[in-house]
Amino acid sequence: MSIPIIELEHVSLGWRGKTALRDVSLQFHQGGLYAIVGPNGAGKSTLLKALTTEIAPLQGQVRLGFNLQKDLAFLPQQADMDRSFPITVYDLVAMGAWPRIGAWRKVDSAEHKRIQHALEKVGLSGFAARRIHTLSGGQFQRALFARMILQEAGVILLDEPFAAVDSDTTQALLALILEWHEQGRTVIAVLHEMEMVQKHFPQCVLLGGQLIAQGLSTEILTPENLHLARHLCAGDF
Repeated sequence: MSIPIIELEHVSLGWRGKTALRDVSLQFHQGGLYAIVGPNGAGKSTLLKALTTEIAPLQGQVRLGFNLQKDLAFLPQQADMDRSFPITVYDLVAMGAWPRIGAWRKVDSAEHKRIQHALEKVGLSGFAARRIHTLSGGQFQRALFARMILQEAGVILLDEPFAAVDSDTTQALLALILEWHEQGRTVIAVLHEMEMVQKHFPQCVLLGGQLIAQGLSTEILTPENLHLARHLCAGDF
């Protein structure tokens, strides 16, 4: 087993006096491919925000074994993103190079080639000059994945990466995630598609306002565990 790259020890998370996750202790290991699953209100997105340090624990400790600025790529839910800002697809993807070149340096020929390659990789070769507000949900998600390609991060966090996208986009982005895993990167994704999790994501974290179970997806996603998660959240998948 590889070394833990993320550790949570008795962590509780929430805001405005409300606790979303209670007393969670778990580890994510370097190079692992993890799915975070659970009913609505289980605390899945809250957990990712804690891993990016967007929110601080109410109690407990989150230990990160990587550089947040250089080694982390985070894809939030599309609903949390403002697409009205007047930038092109090219500019959006180029933001992924900022950890290397800074926010104000001009894109050189080497970075330009990386941007073009990333756009080709996600099937957006002819979209560089398009404004992001003109893109469909699937096209915008592809552009965000292209930006992550530019980041070359060792730790990748994805919050519902396949929500509101078509099946072709889902398959293309899933192939990219599996490629990142093969390269030895750590990928943690909030997902709802149980069949996809069991088929493609070896490790699973099941939440229900607390940690229900962590381990092999084929062993964790039992009817009993899923029923317990729904019961604790009074929600549904």
